[in-house]
Amino acid sequence: MQPRPRHVPQRTCVSCSSTTAKRDLIRLVRAPSGVVEPDPTGKRPGRGAYLCGNPECWDRAVRKGRLESALRATLSSDAREAILQYGAERLRSEAS
Repeated sequence: MQPRPRHVPQRTCVSCSSTTAKRDLIRLVRAPSGVVEPDPTGKRPGRGAYLCGNPECWDRAVRKGRLESALRATLSSDAREAILQYGAERLRSEAS
């Protein structure tokens, strides 16, 4: 008798709607205080939204309001820039 395959949680990118393993996506969280920030551990409390590793998805999610809609929050211009900067740095480090 073979062991049952391990369950891999699946999540969907809020921008391109691609579904993949949770660990392959980057989680952003709206904390109970209302602050929207990256969640590298994937375990922080609050409402979460996931983005894939495509730079176009990050740009589309922030600029077209898809991230705001998924998190049910309004992002300030500073928060938008911080998220885009985090995404650019994270994607650059993964590429190298």
